[in-house]
Amino acid sequence: MKRLFKVADRYAKESSWQDYALLKICLFSAGIMAGAALPARCKKPVVYSAMGAFVATYVPLMLKFLPYLEEGRKDA
Repeated sequence: MKRLFKVADRYAKESSWQDYALLKICLFSAGIMAGAALPARCKKPVVYSAMGAFVATYVPLMLKFLPYLEEGRKDA
């Protein structure tokens, strides 16, 4: 767990404000998906929109973060 925090700290130091904006949108979308308490007739469009925003932000974030994990694995 300490290694993961160390890698995450290094990633955070080298991230830009755009990365943090993507992260916020990603987490916001995950929250909408988890807490969508809407009538059944309105739920599907909201959940699908949130899933789309989540995937659209999660994939670029993870693609940028994975090399840091690989470096951490080599350092261990």
